Amino acid sequence: MVEVHGHRGARGLRPENTLPGFVHALELGVDAIELDVGMSADGTVVLNHDQTLSPVNLTDTAPAWPDDPAFPYVGKRLRDLTLKQLRTLDAGTRLHEAFTQTPVPGAHIPTLAETCALLAPTGVTLAVELKTDPTWPLKDVERLTAAVADILTTANLTGRSRLLAFDWRVLQVARQNHPAFTRVALLERKTALPDTAWLAGLPPNDPVAAAAAIGATFLSPEHAMTTPDLVARAHTHNLQVAVWTVNTPQEAARFARYGADALVTDYPDRLQHLRADR
Repeated sequence: MVEVHGHRGARGLRPENTLPGFVHALELGVDAIELDVGMSADGTVVLNHDQTLSPVNLTDTAPAWPDDPAFPYVGKRLRDLTLKQLRTLDAGTRLHEAFTQTPVPGAHIPTLAETCALLAPTGVTLAVELKTDPTWPLKDVERLTAAVADILTTANLTGRSRLLAFDWRVLQVARQNHPAFTRVALLERKTALPDTAWLAGLPPNDPVAAAAAIGATFLSPEHAMTTPDLVARAHTHNLQVAVWTVNTPQEAARFARYGADALVTDYPDRLQHLRADR
């Protein structure tokens, strides 16, 4: 049985990492919703993919208060802005033609707590990617991981939540301090280079063995590096495999043949046949 995971909700169809986007993904019947989180300057866990606010999917509207010297906010680091400042951004229109999104003008950056309130009654799995990188001090990685775990636990979502990270220190921290959560080791070609700093000091020559050693329960590789052998070796190490990002039925069929356990897609509507097959 191959799970269908909505990437950032359903970012090919609706604005990414927004509540309207998640509602649409739920309507399409996804098994899991993948989302990205960071922390505002005043300590609130919020949803956004990029550590620096991108003009591709965010638009300034007005300053949070008169003469705010930080305005405009797009182009600033998310963790340098308060929740009040982030709330002024319009996240409902993607200014890029890569996707055929239906805009939802006025959609804002939600908090993780708001997202949990929406998704808790639904039964869907939450795949929460923590957006840190190797330049972050470990104490900041620990702080974000603890905050995310606390919010998910408070919402009674521990058993339905997975913690995802390219920065595998998140997985180390989660294994040590928050062991009830499923841990997903994200991997792409640039984080598996010989001089990588992304894998928490583990050698990249065998990323499957490294993911098992770090305490992951899932390996989530970039589709371009996913082979039948990688999937088979992951299963040998008791790792399930979630491939990203898979946007065509042809690709979906190929990775299903490889034995992938889950496919992460911008277009959940294109992978509905996998649910029908079940």
